[in-house]
Amino acid sequence: MKVDIYERVWMWGVAVVLAVFFISTAVAAYGRQFHPPSHIETIDPRTALTDPRMAPQGVSVDADGRVHVRVVGVTFAWLPAEATVPAGTPITFHLTAADVVHGYQIVGTNGQAMAIPGYISQFTTQFMTPGEYLIACNEYCGVGHHMMAGKLIVVPQEDWEPPTASQSPALETEEVAG
Repeated sequence: MKVDIYERVWMWGVAVVLAVFFISTAVAAYGRQFHPPSHIETIDPRTALTDPRMAPQGVSVDADGRVHVRVVGVTFAWLPAEATVPAGTPITFHLTAADVVHGYQIVGTNGQAMAIPGYISQFTTQFMTPGEYLIACNEYCGVGHHMMAGKLIVVPQEDWEPPTASQSPALETEEVAG
């Protein structure tokens, strides 16, 4: 059977385009290991509160002077419920959940991530304006979801006192009736 030259060109063109799509998808998925950021670090949700990567919860400063906030979402509470950080400094938040999926949102800022059982989510943000910021759960997590709130206090850099090793953050939460 004789195929016209234009049909042959179109068939080969389509075959080449499909091959390029397939190869680029395979390279992105398998060759470069592109995955969601939370895929990188896993954690056992049953031991999230005591795992060395997430304990103690709260604000800490590493050897390089970087500020970290470790937060665990539990049934209708954030641990810790309150944290104080310096203004004008990049702050890295590390989040996980011990029970169900929670959404960690620092209201009025670009700070937001999902706290998913089994994964440690991470984001870095900087607060230029001192003040108090509401931390809300923006993912429905059960009947007490509306009570799941916290507070982030941003103080001027010169007023901030970094926590010392002896000042491990408290694991205080508010009791939720129900």
